[in-house]
Amino acid sequence: MTDDVLSGELPLHLLRLVSPSQPVGGFSYSRGLEWAVHAGTVTDEASANGWILGLLEHSYADLDGALFWRMCHALRNDDDAAFFAADAWLAAGRESRELELEDRRMSESLLGLLADLDVARAKTSAGQLLTYPAAFAIAADHWKVAPMSALRGLMWSVVEGQVAAAIRLVPLGHTSGQRILIAAVPVIERAAQKAATLSDDDIGNVAPAMAMASAWHETQYSRLFRS
Repeated sequence: MTDDVLSGELPLHLLRLVSPSQPVGGFSYSRGLEWAVHAGTVTDEASANGWILGLLEHSYADLDGALFWRMCHALRNDDDAAFFAADAWLAAGRESRELELEDRRMSESLLGLLADLDVARAKTSAGQLLTYPAAFAIAADHWKVAPMSALRGLMWSVVEGQVAAAIRLVPLGHTSGQRILIAAVPVIERAAQKAATLSDDDIGNVAPAMAMASAWHETQYSRLFRS
């Protein structure tokens, strides 16, 4: 079993960290979904479900999730070398300029917020280029959110952001969005367990459709979301 078996207490700080009200700007990015809608790849609830949850389980878990798991444990063990090594590995895996900029901007926003909230590690990280999962790991560690709960929360925030984008872009009704979020629960559980058990040799991201979609989105003529 994981190191945060349910104890009857809800990690309320985690709810705050994954809340859409967290001022990190995640709402302004579509992670390639806007181009996928423009190209006719995502056209309805079923295709949105397949795009969002498929990428989470078969791409995000294999790179971001696995390295976030390592960063959380490195922070718990005060192993800065392991933390920064995992962060650098993750940064090197960004497949387009747009994805890299999204990651950096959201990280800068979160680290700035954490520094204003007197999170010591965020203050010492000021000026360093960290990935967003690294900044999220710092926040989770500061408020004593267990790694598995933090991993689930990070994955939930990714799915929720993508569903919100799909509601605007496809467009989908809010009931369709809720069905995708409900369907996401077992997928997140599988993806989190997968991320927590991958060996170093198995870590890697191969998502050519998202990589191309995010790259093409940079020059898309009409855009709702930032690039």
